[in-house]
Amino acid sequence: MLSAEIIDLPAEVRVLGRGVRLLTRAERSTWVTYIEAGRIALGVIEGDVMEHQLGVVEGPCWLDASSAVLNLPHAVDAVSETEISLRQVPIADFHRSLVAMSESAQAVLHDVAMAHRQQTEFAVSRLAKDAEARCAEWLLRHAQTGDKGVMAVQLQQRKRSIAAQLGIAPETLSRVLRHLRERSLISGSGRLVNVDDPGGLRSLAGV
Repeated sequence: MLSAEIIDLPAEVRVLGRGVRLLTRAERSTWVTYIEAGRIALGVIEGDVMEHQLGVVEGPCWLDASSAVLNLPHAVDAVSETEISLRQVPIADFHRSLVAMSESAQAVLHDVAMAHRQQTEFAVSRLAKDAEARCAEWLLRHAQTGDKGVMAVQLQQRKRSIAAQLGIAPETLSRVLRHLRERSLISGSGRLVNVDDPGGLRSLAGV
């Protein structure tokens, strides 16, 4: 659906060597990159080292077009593993090309991009964050604000199921929730968890 032929690519082809950082997590780019040829490693960089690799992509392909479609910062770091040929399209031009698509095509593209983004964020969370950070991120994602302005999470799943989503043992989840209560980040018991300190949870989750 989002091929190079659909998006006008006025940019010249550039050739880069190995080890070039192409994307940085949590940062926004002013362009969208189309890889003509070459292999790119995706993952989480700590310092100058790819500590956690999620996978690789090879051209021809768009590089993290989901973030551009959703107008969000990048969810992963990306580094060239081989010599690559690429074009960089200004993000404003990219968005104008999307608007020219039919509404139904835009809706499908948005849904696909959102699903890809959520999958990527989940993979990064399991690889690069400890149990407390993962739990804090999960609570923030599922919190809803009530009539009185209080954020809370209704635990509609069993703790065993939630723990499996987070990649931790149920006992670890119970311990983490207890620690978060002791730090006054959350409160409540049973199936209702009040988010008392959203900022504290965001800091812990690194979001």
